[in-house]
Amino acid sequence: MRYFTIQPPAELKPYVRFYWVLEHELGADEPSYIYRSVADGCTEMVFHYRSMFDELENKNGENAGPSGIQFQTTQYRRFITKESFGIFGAYIYPFAVPCFFNIPSSQTSNLAFDFDTFLNKPGTELEERVVLAADNYKRAEILSEFLIARLRQNMLKDDRMATAIRDVIHNKQYRTVTQLAGAYNLSARQFDRKFKEYAGFNPKTYMRLVRLQDALRQYNTNKTLTQIAMECGYYDQSHFIHDVKEFTGYHPSFYFSGKAEGTEYRNT
Repeated sequence: MRYFTIQPPAELKPYVRFYWVLEHELGADEPSYIYRSVADGCTEMVFHYRSMFDELENKNGENAGPSGIQFQTTQYRRFITKESFGIFGAYIYPFAVPCFFNIPSSQTSNLAFDFDTFLNKPGTELEERVVLAADNYKRAEILSEFLIARLRQNMLKDDRMATAIRDVIHNKQYRTVTQLAGAYNLSARQFDRKFKEYAGFNPKTYMRLVRLQDALRQYNTNKTLTQIAMECGYYDQSHFIHDVKEFTGYHPSFYFSGKAEGTEYRNT
């Protein structure tokens, strides 16, 4: 399995965390591959340029899982393919959703659309250009041009909330919503409303999603589950277990065992 990231151009860096690529060749002893996406506070644009995945829903059947947009979500999803695959994606801050798509982030949470449904003809044309591009660096170039053109038409309206969301994701200095609201000179109620508009979830839920992603990045570090829980700010082991199970569908001991679906790329 091959996984790597590509940095966006300077104009997009405040909005796009990175582009990513996941490729895998199925062997004779591997008739299919199942990928499990987990809850995440960022939005992803995903392009399947080699083969397609079907979505597995509650073990009752398969539905098409085409290229498209998965907005910030508290849910996990499962996909299967029986062919070797290549996927190109963009990992986007939630506050960039209004800039790129002219819709409040609070109206997109837990939603996913194919490009044709969400963006109509421009989405169909974008998907075709990205999928048919010569390589992943050309894909990054094409998508960057598309996003920059949209950004220039619809600039961010509240940079303060963008900074607050970045603080939650990157700085880790605020452990409570009250602390975070105080840092931006807003009451907890005012902050909750504004934050949700740009993050898609209220601050408490969003901080849980970020804490989960922090924990999952400790995969393959040889740390104990207790160490991971403490370093990522969980109150106790039961709190850690509850969130990991809710947002990934797995008990932490199994997720971090190396046997869970969709974790293979973390070893690359």
